[in-house]
Formats: sequence, structure tokens, C-alpha cells
Amino acid sequence: MIIFVMMITYVIMITTVVVSVLAMENNMMKGKLMFNPYLINHNNEWYRFISNAFIHADWTHLAFNMFALYVFGRAVEEEYRFIFMNKGGLFYVLLYIGGMVLSSLYEYERNKNNIHYNALGASGAVSSVVFAYIIISPTQKLIFLFLPVPLPAYLFGILFLAIEYYMGKKGQTNIGHNAHFWGAVHGIIFTVLLKPSLITTFFQQIFL
Repeated sequence: MIIFVMMITYVIMITTVVVSVLAMENNMMKGKLMFNPYLINHNNEWYRFISNAFIHADWTHLAFNMFALYVFGRAVEEEYRFIFMNKGGLFYVLLYIGGMVLSSLYEYERNKNNIHYNALGASGAVSSVVFAYIIISPTQKLIFLFLPVPLPAYLFGILFLAIEYYMGKKGQTNIGHNAHFWGAVHGIIFTVLLKPSLITTFFQQIFL
């Protein structure tokens, strides 16, 4: 039963690792799969909204995203199946795919005429999963990467969103801060739209 509940997360992880490793050894393949707003806009290569989430810049990038998906994805998939029953698996897939697409829309609009802009990685989709977890389990303790002190998930979420928003506006790194931010927003909105009563239970868990 546990294997079945967690199967989608493992399928996503295995697929991502295989495609990422192949793309690391094949620059032509990587170029075909990367998120490039110009090629999407001018060549109608819409698949890039999704394909870029299956490739990564290097092993560290891949390992970080897959570790986060392993930790949070299994828990969210299990909760989705419990809350939404036979539709839980489908909703979990839509959460992840929606995170791929919606986390990239901001940069698409900004760079759809910039042929030099490229991005890759599952960070936006993984952020969606992490924030779906936070909405469902806001008081669970999480550890922030640069602040190794356990924090309730909702505080972790607030800190994460603030930092990613600030860094995205600053725009001086090669990290997809805007993808992280909008992926997180998607995870919150999508989960709440599926079950609005989660807003009530979210605040109940925090204050009780």
C-alpha cells in the first residue's frame, strides 16, 4: 500500500534523474529541452514549459531538487490521496505539472523577445509541492538551508517567500528565484482551490 501511495513521486524522480543525466552528457539534447521564452514565443515550442523541469545544470542542482522532492513529495502525495481519495493521484500530478508551467510564466513574459535567456530545473515544480505541504501541515518543523534552526513550516514559508521575492527583484544571481516564488504561490493556490476548508485548518493548527 505504501509503495502504491508513493509511486508517482518515485516515477517523477526516476524520470528526472535519467533525463537530467542524459542531458548533462548531450548539449544538443539540453538545448532542445531548456526553457527559452524566445523560442516558445516565436517557434511555438510550448513543450519547453514542461521539458525544462526534467533537466538540470549539474549533479548538485539535480541532487538538491530530488532530495526536496523525496522529502516533501511523498508526504504531499500521501496527503492528497487521503484528502481527495481516488482523485488524489491525478491532483498531485496536476500540482507538479502546474508548478512547472506557472513558475515560468513570469520570466516568459519578461523574456519572450530575449533569445539569450535560458533556464532549467525542477525548482518551480518542487516549490509547489513544498508549499502544498506547508498549507496542509503548517506546524511541522522544517530547517532552512542557511538557518539550521527548526522552524514551524508556516514561518519557513514566510521566510522563503520573502527571500525569493527580494532576490528575484534584485536579479543578480543565476538562481531562478522568480520560479521558486511563483511555484510556491501556485502550490498554495492550487491546494486551497481544491479544498478551501484547508484555510481554516491551516490557521487552526497555527493558533491551537
